[in-house]
Amino acid sequence: MAFMNVSETDYTMVFTANQSSAFKLLAESYSFHSDTDLLTVYDHENEAVELMLESARKRGARNRSAEFSYPKMRIRSEKLRKMIVGSKRNRRRRGLFVFPLQSRITGAQYSYSWMGMAQENGWHVLLDASALRPKDMDTLGLSIFKPDFLICSFYKVFGDNPSGFACLFVKKSSASILQDSDAARSIGIVSLTPIKTSFPHFQESSQEGIGQRPSSGLFQLPKNEITSGMAPKEMHSGSPQLHSSEADNVTPEVVSSTEIEEVETPFDSARTRITETGLDGSLEIEFRGLDHADRLGIILINCRARYLINWLVNALLSLKHPDSDTVPLPLVTIYGPKVKFERGPAVAFNVFDWKGEKIDPALVQKLADRNNISLTCGFLQHICFSDKYKEWERTLETRTSVAKGTEPRRKRDDRRGISVVTASLVFLTNFEDVYRLWAFVSRFLDADFVEKERWRYMALNQETVEAAMSDYYVDQETCTLKNLSVITYKLDA
Repeated sequence: MAFMNVSETDYTMVFTANQSSAFKLLAESYSFHSDTDLLTVYDHENEAVELMLESARKRGARNRSAEFSYPKMRIRSEKLRKMIVGSKRNRRRRGLFVFPLQSRITGAQYSYSWMGMAQENGWHVLLDASALRPKDMDTLGLSIFKPDFLICSFYKVFGDNPSGFACLFVKKSSASILQDSDAARSIGIVSLTPIKTSFPHFQESSQEGIGQRPSSGLFQLPKNEITSGMAPKEMHSGSPQLHSSEADNVTPEVVSSTEIEEVETPFDSARTRITETGLDGSLEIEFRGLDHADRLGIILINCRARYLINWLVNALLSLKHPDSDTVPLPLVTIYGPKVKFERGPAVAFNVFDWKGEKIDPALVQKLADRNNISLTCGFLQHICFSDKYKEWERTLETRTSVAKGTEPRRKRDDRRGISVVTASLVFLTNFEDVYRLWAFVSRFLDADFVEKERWRYMALNQETVEAAMSDYYVDQETCTLKNLSVITYKLDA
């Protein structure tokens, strides 16, 4: 809680198995009913939010969402303001306002004032801080905007999420909002316990460092047993185990050391390791990733991230197809803010061939993975087109999993959007990383790049290869003409 800059006097912390569990736990415990609304501000499809929407829908709540203007994905402020303020004739209870400070996909940042407006108009506020980086919580200003609930994960803190854990913070003065739920009892709440090792000194220090204290009685639910099968190489036996306490009303309390050890290289400083120190063989845990963030500080982390992401956006926009007849066609289309002083360290884009046709984002992700570049795929939604970009509305895709016969046509259209590739930077990202990404994307300027990669896969005797080709191909087994946007070649071993 100290690292997240959250006060123990104001909030209660609950560890959950993952981010989805945190959202679902809150959704099942919140008092949704037919007179309440669930208002979300997400420009992309989020699995955890979908679980909350489904839970609210089952109990009769009305789900609403902010809309975003194409292509910069800005919030349509006037429409969101009307949904928050409502009308005097509408006497519905407000409900829950779910608000992220920035988009995990596009990097768009949103104003704090939306939280204040929602609180002034009777909404309970859930702040999603999952996209925040290390030290960002230092500037969050929770003393001014005190959301009723706050959810965070450790992905942006560590660069990955080795534990998979997430945290749900509940403001103590808002605990009465929540209610007991049978469905919530099956959702994973976890507690931290000392590591069981063969080192007596380390076991004693672990018991001193990680304790347990009674909670305020909130979320007194059975906790799922979660065991980690990954142990540090420095440990000779035993692995860290995370399991439920026998008492239901127990939450973890972590005591951290203030001593920071200087290291030689940034790479070493990013590691968390267990080392043997002293003549007595005692062990010391070094949280070097967090210590490295403390040494850098919020100003340096933010400046470096801003320089890198703005350089990457500029470099991607400079890529043009050379063989265009008139105006050179751009290789990359970026969704969200372009070069901007205040933006998050993420960029959403798509790659287009020399004909202007979009290359499947899943294919771009797989080719990037072959080059040791980590990209993800996302789905932008709730997009609104102005008259200037009206022709782009035909490019919207529809998620087939959402097209249920029981839903009205209008609600299915809300799930139409654009599949994109997204690249996210962490505080350890350097210029070499973003340059390698730009160099990889520039290879798509070669019209035969995808075809060359397909033949390279065949030479490596891959079992399954996907390549974006023509919409039609001949099935060799049935000798029939089939229509697919992506051909799957099955190669003999």
